[in-house]
Amino acid sequence: MSDGLGPARPVLYRVRPVASEPQTLPDCDWDHPAWNGAPPIPIDRFHARSSDHRPNAAARLLYDDQALYLAFRVEDRYVRCVHSQYQGRVYTDSCVEMMVWPKWQAGYFNFEVNCGGSLLLHYNELATAANSPAPKIAKTTPLPAALGRQVQIVATMPRLVEPEIVEPVTWQIRMRIPLAVLESQVGPLGPLPGQRWRANFYKCADETSHPHWASWAEVGPELDFHRPHQFGTIVFE
Repeated sequence: MSDGLGPARPVLYRVRPVASEPQTLPDCDWDHPAWNGAPPIPIDRFHARSSDHRPNAAARLLYDDQALYLAFRVEDRYVRCVHSQYQGRVYTDSCVEMMVWPKWQAGYFNFEVNCGGSLLLHYNELATAANSPAPKIAKTTPLPAALGRQVQIVATMPRLVEPEIVEPVTWQIRMRIPLAVLESQVGPLGPLPGQRWRANFYKCADETSHPHWASWAEVGPELDFHRPHQFGTIVFE
């Protein structure tokens, strides 16, 4: 164990290139062979403030020269989803997230999607040097809807889930994130093979009957997902 928050392990993930027709990936189930090249990313480091409900959650990530392809699968209970608008408070619903920091000298993005497929997408500029012990956010910019619409999202749950589903239910989110969305804030990314980015993946449900907060790379004793200095590393093969 590490700090009592989850299993200790190297927090590094190797992102493999897409081997199948990339346009089909968001429509492919988690177990479809198209995702086989992406080992699951365990989201199993639960913060101490979490309830006794610990959903089994994981992500997968692939890429090509046009986009990132991201999938989440959650074996869950107490599922609730009441926010359906872009940039809504989706993190209070049954929600999955990816925060990704492509360029060390620039800021990072948070992609937050509830189980119904509604998206919150922000870009966070840092106030302190990226290599400082705990860089702070200087400015958060909600990305306009025109960029948000470029992110393709497939959800397996209805847009709204209310009342809460207390029985066991497995749900998925699958996404295509154009690199152009990232480049709109950080500039050209160039060829991805060999690049090292920082990232973290999360599961949360702030305003359900059994709130919980889980991550791939631990966030530390303070309940705050926005801790880029504690992101893990992803390497593009």
